Amino acid sequence: MYIYQTMSNNFGYIDIILLAMIAGFIILRLRNILGRKTGHQSKPFDPFSHSKFERFKKENLEKKKSNSDVLEAEQKKEFLKGAELAYESIVVSFAAGDQKKLSSLLSEEMKNNFDNAIAQRKKDNIKSELTFIGIKQTNLEKYEKIKNDLFATVKIVAEIISVKKDINNKIISGDPDKIKTVTDHWKFTKNVFSKNPNWYLAEILGK
Repeated sequence: MYIYQTMSNNFGYIDIILLAMIAGFIILRLRNILGRKTGHQSKPFDPFSHSKFERFKKENLEKKKSNSDVLEAEQKKEFLKGAELAYESIVVSFAAGDQKKLSSLLSEEMKNNFDNAIAQRKKDNIKSELTFIGIKQTNLEKYEKIKNDLFATVKIVAEIISVKKDINNKIISGDPDKIKTVTDHWKFTKNVFSKNPNWYLAEILGK
């Protein structure tokens, strides 16, 4: 009986030791698998780190600048397209003496100048004939704001056939068989508070 009891006690101690060894082995394995850093692992990403924030801010600024450049280029392209249409309409209407059409394209001062020129031409019995061939080049040379008005100066290179005739239909200037290249600098204007999107010819500048 004593021997059996002693052996039972020894087996109890051995069981505890074995369980402790097994637990220690499991903990050691878990530590090896989960807890050890090898040196080849990437550092955890910190979205609020200074360097990453600066890079993010720079990328966004560059993106905004790029979008702004695209928008500005598109606006400039549309404006020059409008300037080309206005130029053709004005020179053709002036040659034909169409004051009604001119009034919708000119500032008040320019309207008076064109009206006076047309009246003088009629008084001198001069007939103006113009064939518009096309625009070769346009360039926005200056853009400024003065008080509440915007001003845009455009260089326009166009091709036309222009002839002036007297009362007897005799050519006094120009050549009906020759295309002439003309270069003009026109200043267009628009009030910043105007709901009308149209620009008006405000001045014809010297070359």
